[in-house]
Amino acid sequence: MRHNKKFNHLSRTKAHRDALLANMTISLILHKRIHTTLAKAKALRVYAEPLINRAKNDNMSNRRLVFSYLQSKEAVKELFGGIAEKIANRPGGYTRILKTGNRLGDNAKTCFIELVDYNENMLNDKKENKAKTTRRSRKKAAAPAAAAAAPAAEAPAAE
Repeated sequence: MRHNKKFNHLSRTKAHRDALLANMTISLILHKRIHTTLAKAKALRVYAEPLINRAKNDNMSNRRLVFSYLQSKEAVKELFGGIAEKIANRPGGYTRILKTGNRLGDNAKTCFIELVDYNENMLNDKKENKAKTTRRSRKKAAAPAAAAAAPAAEAPAAE
């Protein structure tokens, strides 16, 4: 029986799965965005986010613990350097999964997984949309528009 074993095994042994997720995490840290299948991306998010969270507190024990998972000096240096500065104020949710459709050969669902603070296009769109949106109800917004339309309707009648 497999009661209470909820994570995706990805059709791999434990050692193969750990190696796969460690390599994908290194690629994600170094390249900020990778293209993979949806199942692997969801498994990667569970594996990588606790490691990224460790980077907030830069001390020797956290560096050693992250290195024990990743086995890459370059990735640990990048994680505790550039990435830690950008995520310092973020309470969680360091990765984003963007679905891209199905793969041509085997129809597997594919996606991008990326670090949230490194997608410049989405950050720019968010800043633009933040200025445009309000939290008011539509009734108040519709009232000035109706008042502006009423004098325009009366003007032809006056001529």
